[in-house]
Formats: sequence, structure tokens, C-alpha cells
Amino acid sequence: MAKIKDLPKVDRPREKLEKYGPEKLSNSELLAILLRTGSKGVNVVELSNKILKKFSRGGLNKASFEDLKNTFGLGKTKTCEIIACFELGRRFLQNKKSSLIISPKDVWNELKDIRDNKKEHFVVFYLDSRNQEIKREIISVGSLNANLVHPREVFEPAIRNLAAQIVIAHNHPSGDTDPSEDDLEITKRLVAAGKILGIDILDHVIVSKIGHFSFKDRGLIG
Repeated sequence: MAKIKDLPKVDRPREKLEKYGPEKLSNSELLAILLRTGSKGVNVVELSNKILKKFSRGGLNKASFEDLKNTFGLGKTKTCEIIACFELGRRFLQNKKSSLIISPKDVWNELKDIRDNKKEHFVVFYLDSRNQEIKREIISVGSLNANLVHPREVFEPAIRNLAAQIVIAHNHPSGDTDPSEDDLEITKRLVAAGKILGIDILDHVIVSKIGHFSFKDRGLIG
């Protein structure tokens, strides 16, 4: 049996999470961090694999205290930690509702926090195939130009979060929502990059305190 400390640092769950973030870890590696130690004859990652395999049908998140406690010698402490983790997750997600982004007005409503900001904020909505928001991220702050808004910064989170499509948006502090030459050029560049990656840009919406401008509605994106 290989002990966790004998593994290369790049393969150790805690070090991996610290360096690459939780998204890069497998389910067994995440569970291994919770468990901390293995049991007789198996290291913690191997134990996690065995647990996930056993509960692959019923779901580990639905397992009872007794079922877990008697599995591979987990015991009371590890069982409590697993159950507490899932319960905490359920409570956090209980009231979470995904926003549905369909129209430019939806984008305008979602951006009430930056509509009248004195600096331009370039925002991307990462959506699933049903137009539900997976994540919203501010890509840049300041006057827009090609150097500030690079396709890499826009599409890397889309790939990481498995987004099917995106909506881009930014505010105009002046209140005038008509697009500038830079706005048009950035949109063209990002649409081209999205086609290469297979991630559609549904719209680019410019917002202000009093209104909005939709590239899609004006036939500038498609």
C-alpha cells in the first residue's frame, strides 16, 4: 500500500487543491480530504474510491449514519464528517435559484450593481444549454480595449464551468448606450473565438442607468 506521503506532491489531494483549485480534483480526492486518513491496508484515496464505488447507486449523500459507520471501518468520527458535509451543502443550496438569462432586459436587471458605475465593467454570464446562469464574472474594469478584454480571459471560465453559451455585457458610465468602435471590434473578436471553441455568444448588452443596447436585437451579432 502506497501512503499518501509517498505520492508525488502533485498527486496529493490537499496539495492539488491548493495549487489547482477544487474543480480539478476527482470525487475520490475531495472525499479523501474530508477523511484525512485511510484505514487498515488502504490509504485514504483508495478508501475513498471504495466508498464511492459501494454507494454509486444509492448515492453517498443519502447514506444513513449506520450504513456509513459500518463501511470499511469508517467509524463514528469520519461518518459524522461526511454526513455534516452533505447537510451543509444542502442547506447552502436550498434557496439558491439559477437566474434565467433570455432577453437584454434580463441582463439589464441582473446588472443593477454596475449600471451607473463610474468605471466600465466588462461582465460575462456563463450559461447552461437552458440559458440558466452557471456563473457571472467581471473580466475587466476600465475603458474597454482589446488588451483589457482578451478571448482567453473570457472563455477560460466558460470551459472550466462547462458553459454551453455566454452573454457578454458592459456598462457605459456616460449613460449613452450606443456602441463605440472598440465595442464593435471586441465583440467581433470574441464571437470569432467562440465559434472556434464551440461556445456561442448569445448577445452583447451595453447597459446604463436608464436603458440598454442589444447587439443581437440590432443585428450586430448572430
